[in-house]
Amino acid sequence: MTAAGTLLALLLPTGSAGAATPQDSHRSATPQRTAGAFWTAARMRSATPLDLAAPAKQHRAAVPRSAPFTVRPTLPGLPSLPAPRPTAAAQPGGPWTGGGAVTKTAGRVFFTYQGRTASCSGDAVTSANKSTVLTAGHCVKLDGAWHTNWVFVPGYHDGQAPYGKWSAAKTLSTPQWTASEDINYDVGAAVVAPLDGKKLTDVVGGQGLSFNSGYNKTMYAFGYPAAAPYDGTKLIYCSGTTMKDPLFSNDHGLSCNMTGGSSGGPWFTSFDEKTGTGLQSSVNSFGYQFLPNTMFGPYFGDDAKNLYNTAQAS
Repeated sequence: MTAAGTLLALLLPTGSAGAATPQDSHRSATPQRTAGAFWTAARMRSATPLDLAAPAKQHRAAVPRSAPFTVRPTLPGLPSLPAPRPTAAAQPGGPWTGGGAVTKTAGRVFFTYQGRTASCSGDAVTSANKSTVLTAGHCVKLDGAWHTNWVFVPGYHDGQAPYGKWSAAKTLSTPQWTASEDINYDVGAAVVAPLDGKKLTDVVGGQGLSFNSGYNKTMYAFGYPAAAPYDGTKLIYCSGTTMKDPLFSNDHGLSCNMTGGSSGGPWFTSFDEKTGTGLQSSVNSFGYQFLPNTMFGPYFGDDAKNLYNTAQAS
């Protein structure tokens, strides 16, 4: 990788472009019980994130934007929560000890890619189908191939799945990521099947969302980094005021030392440390090799909103 132009992202190595006629979604052919059984505690612990080499320069065309749009968080048994209260406490990376809803809605994502077991992060969000998980685009599809054996493990801790292993019935991404792995649109989603007759957000709750909310915001980022100095066993967070990427993307940037495996973890505006709820406004996506301890996440504009609406209607 060249120091001046290579992106150090947070999952797997890339290669050639995708299929000539890419599809923006993929229906899983793996039965739910089979996927859940595949991901034993040992396999989850050993799933290894690797570096992703991405193009050095992306186009700088503005990400399509419209009027701001928000969805409030919900918890099991409650129709809605008050709008989250923002809290500002700069944190470049460390274990989340605050409790609250995020300890249930955030989780690890596990899947098979080209015969390898790998991990990312994800978050359960409020949705019409009560079954929608948001993550990064490269956490559902990479190098023209949709990942298989895809499961979401909310509240993961050191091989344990306290709220179950939720298998994807369908995974989706933005058209731009599907077609060309455009880092500006590195957003993915999964619609998970019911587990033991229950739907995901009825069990763990769902975070709120915010689209077209602007730049230079106080944000909290969460994830399960699994590369040194982290080991994937704990929920890690960063917080601070974001900047707009001054280099090769239209992403948000945040001072954060999370590593591989944190990809797809949620970024929140209006995060309330007391309740652990917020409005998801991005996901962990990539970092520049030559700019350590800085994480970047895609702007949630109209294409991210369309992806969310497609997922929640599935």
